[in-house]
This record gives sequence, C-alpha cells and structure tokens, in this order.
Amino acid sequence: QLQLVESGGGLVQPGGSLRLSCAVSGFTLDYYAIGWFRQAPGNEREGVSCIRGGDSATYYLDSVKGRFTISRDNAKNTVYLQMNSLKPEDTAVYYCAARRRFRACVSNIKEYDYWGQGTQVTVSS
Repeated sequence: QLQLVESGGGLVQPGGSLRLSCAVSGFTLDYYAIGWFRQAPGNEREGVSCIRGGDSATYYLDSVKGRFTISRDNAKNTVYLQMNSLKPEDTAVYYCAARRRFRACVSNIKEYDYWGQGTQVTVSS
C-alpha cells in the first residue's frame, strides 16, 4: 500500500526553524518526484518545493527561496523540508505528494498521484 506520512510541524516563533519529514512506503522513492505543498485557511493549495526523482533536481516557490531546502534520503525513504527564517505568512498545513510520471516536478497539483495527510505549521509570536 502506497503511503506518505508527514511529520515535524508545530508552533514556532518568527525567524525560527522547523524540519518537516515525509516518510514514504509501498514504492521506490527514487522513481517519483516528491513535492511539498501548503494550504492556509481560505487559500488554494500551492506548491512550495519539489525534488525530482533520479537526479534530485530541486525547485522552490519564489517566496521561500533561500529559506527552505528540500532533500531526500532514498535509504530512509524520506524527503525533508528544512524551513529557516520562518515568517507568519508561512503558516499553513503542509502536505507532501508523489508523482510517478517521468519522475518530474510540475506545478499542477492534480498531476500528483499520492498525498499525505498534512502537518500543521504555525509561525507566531
């Protein structure tokens, strides 16, 4: 059974850091692109970052470039999102998702095949 499970969310002060984890099971991580998405109340879900299968090319939303870093550990079947210099506007539920086709990252969330349940990130003083 294919499954993605996010963890690592929580409450953090502005300027703080969190590391989110996306643990996958039931499929070979390297054969998929893994994306991180977020959704704040009243907003549409948006792509934050993605790591391509195979060569691990990475992509970032402009507003998180230089602050967030995505990485993968195929041996642990886990993808990470290191988030530094967090801002209140980063507050959202964060989801990871997997896409099989060509192992490629795309912006259209409908192209992703499997989703985790989400983890809440709250940035507030």
